[in-house]
Amino acid sequence: MAGFTADDTDEVMSEINMVPFIDVMLVLLIIFIITVPVMKHAVNVQLPKVSNEKAVDKPETVRLTVQADGSYALGEEKIADEQLAPRLQAEAAKQPQPDLHIRGDKDVRYERVAQAMAAAQQAGLSKIGFITEPPKN
Repeated sequence: MAGFTADDTDEVMSEINMVPFIDVMLVLLIIFIITVPVMKHAVNVQLPKVSNEKAVDKPETVRLTVQADGSYALGEEKIADEQLAPRLQAEAAKQPQPDLHIRGDKDVRYERVAQAMAAAQQAGLSKIGFITEPPKN
């Protein structure tokens, strides 16, 4: 039968080998010694201050009001039906093109508002919106 015999050559090493650790630390030290002066080297320059915000040129708003009796008002000025198309064409020719906000009275016939929308479309206005009043609680 085979048995275990205690040999002095089979002892387990209980010490940590520090040589690889020291080699890695020396390499890191050399890297930091080389890179730190490069990072700090810079020319002092007073840089200009600028904003990267986009300049927004808001187009004006043209208000077209359709009153309860079916008459039109462009802004605060009452206009006749024949004047509506030429006035809207003049507004459509402006750059940037203005927004058209249509304010229709709740008692006006839908036909009058539809005629105003058709005149605006034929004039070339592309941004048309409706102004309403929110419901009261």
